[in-house]
Amino acid sequence: MTRCLYNSSFQEFLNKDAQSILGSIGINYHGDILTTTNEAWAEEISIMQLILAPWKDEPGQIIFEYDIPRLGKRIDVVLLLRGLVFCLEFKVGQKDALQSDVEQVLDYALDLKNFHLLSQNRTIIPILIPTNYNSSSTGFYASVYDDSIYNPLITGANRLQKLISDVIYHANAIKPDDTLGAEWIISPYSPTPTIIEAARTLYENHTVENITRHEADKVSTDSTIAYILDVIKTSKKNGQKSICFVTGVPGAGKTLVGLDIAVKQSYQNGDKLVEDEGAVYLSGNGPLVAVLTEALAIDNNKRCRERNERKNLSDSRREVGKFIQIIHRYRDNMLAKIKNPVENGVLEIDPEKAIKLAKSGYGEVEHVAIFDEAQRSWTHKRLADYLRRGGTYGNKLKVPNFPYSEAAFLIWSLDQREDWATIICLVGGGQEINTGEAGISEWIAALNDRFPHWNVYISNKLTEPEYAEGKVNQLLKENPHVTYSDSLHLSVSLRSFRAEKLSSFVHSLLSFNPDAKDIYREIKDRYPIVLTRDMTKAREWLRKQVRGTQRTGVLVTKTAARFKPLAVDILEQGDENAVHWFLEDKNDIRSSNYLEDAATEIQVQGLELDYTCVLWDADMRCSGGSTSRAWKYFNFNGKTAWREETGNTDNSIERRKYMLNAYRVLLTRARIGMVICVPTGNGNKTISGFPEDATRLPEFYDDTYNYLKSLGLREI
Repeated sequence: MTRCLYNSSFQEFLNKDAQSILGSIGINYHGDILTTTNEAWAEEISIMQLILAPWKDEPGQIIFEYDIPRLGKRIDVVLLLRGLVFCLEFKVGQKDALQSDVEQVLDYALDLKNFHLLSQNRTIIPILIPTNYNSSSTGFYASVYDDSIYNPLITGANRLQKLISDVIYHANAIKPDDTLGAEWIISPYSPTPTIIEAARTLYENHTVENITRHEADKVSTDSTIAYILDVIKTSKKNGQKSICFVTGVPGAGKTLVGLDIAVKQSYQNGDKLVEDEGAVYLSGNGPLVAVLTEALAIDNNKRCRERNERKNLSDSRREVGKFIQIIHRYRDNMLAKIKNPVENGVLEIDPEKAIKLAKSGYGEVEHVAIFDEAQRSWTHKRLADYLRRGGTYGNKLKVPNFPYSEAAFLIWSLDQREDWATIICLVGGGQEINTGEAGISEWIAALNDRFPHWNVYISNKLTEPEYAEGKVNQLLKENPHVTYSDSLHLSVSLRSFRAEKLSSFVHSLLSFNPDAKDIYREIKDRYPIVLTRDMTKAREWLRKQVRGTQRTGVLVTKTAARFKPLAVDILEQGDENAVHWFLEDKNDIRSSNYLEDAATEIQVQGLELDYTCVLWDADMRCSGGSTSRAWKYFNFNGKTAWREETGNTDNSIERRKYMLNAYRVLLTRARIGMVICVPTGNGNKTISGFPEDATRLPEFYDDTYNYLKSLGLREI
């Protein structure tokens, strides 16, 4: 049960005890089940066992909680009956039909039509079932999409059986049909040419640089894109597997290059769609994917309205979703195909869980995968632990003894193609920010150990210290298939040098390099960085800088803890919150411009604002004099005290690296300028002579402020 929580033939379903079916659903769910969820499943089972009685001897299939491949959406119930696909969305206990619920079930039908190979030539009937609804649809119409999808139908539970009968009669499905069976459940993800064309048009009609603003020279980005497309072309011609590593400082346009390749690869030879040569842009950064998707979709929807074209926002999101996706869904779709449990450390495809296609074999439909922020892929330990327990909350597929790191598994996934494949890794230096993020060395180790037949093309900048601790040359010296190229590094134009110089300044600042002061002198006239100990002054400075639609926001690290006394809250987790923070205008309190909610490095990596305030807490403190400075790292215990992160274990060293990288990310998020606020702390004493707030003592902050001041930053 990897694509759904329960499926069976009608006959088996009707002959089985309802509690047994409910138990099977619960077991396959893997996680903690809410009482309301359990009750809803029980009600749905009871309803469907009554509804399906007239077709008990027919070769139909019923499927509960079906995961649409790679889209992260789950349909309550699917019925495969007489060659038709019924999409059922239950609202147990509800008596009204809401517009949002109607749109939800139609979206499911459209997702199946556009991305589910075995549904693309089928008639799909979306039905909304508020169980206590008093009426039922009587008219049957094609949806406005003109693609064999019915306009959504609505019925209460007591009239569902008649509605299904009426649809069967209307669709002229008069005979039993066994052409839709259990194989439908393991259908590959496969976008239709229609959705690919729509995605291409959407992308080309939008100035993507407004979202992924960058400062790379256009000549540089064009050169990088051309080089990668040539690698792809060579891989196809010679039937080879290839991987490219692209580097560039923050703001250099890596995301833009990735998106461009994802679209252009599908269109060659005079802009014609070349089927089965597509590409997908994948990122493990949920906020980045959510913000990019929503920004592109909102813009497209607005343009359509201006042209008096009818188009829903969900349609635009679906089109964007063709080429921008969450990497974990891609990974999970491949995991669903393997033999489980894994034996002898060898991953194998289970032919009963996957359909082998003529060209892609058991691999995914794309020949080309672009992995953004490849340095953040998970270590073997983190991925194996995650899969052993079934995800973060135990509600995912459980795979004990998983043998690969995430990098190795992603290469393995593309290696399943029997013809050719290319991977493009977009790499940020020194930006691993979460425990278990492997860095680029894990990719190289996977290529050396498991995939020596892959050709490796790497940026000549990948040998610098921030990538794999400067050991790339050493790691690759025994690999005979390596090509170095400066075309795989995104350089920055002289007239727009902010990204390169800012990145160098931040690197020197964090490394206590003596050239930090000189670098800042070079950029301060074009890129102001000011210093304060007062959040009120920081907010005032930001508000005076922004013009028009420019954006500003407050940033803190995820290990920051004592920000509430400064009237700052942490932006709640959830991609939707990040979308509001980045995209709402200055009149919406959820907007970053309100300077109330601070985002962490997790929520802003890969994205930028025009002006930022980096609020520097006591989690990372400067210590020592001018000739012996070092960073000390602290974690707050949530109650009364900070605890220093010390020790020479791998885990402790790794945690300190991530904390340093968090500040590296925050200090490179502003396009135009930033203010750094290092609080004064609280030096007050109680009547008894004890600190009023021992968690914010001035000495936690003073040395950090004095160090930053010594670099020449102007105080406000």
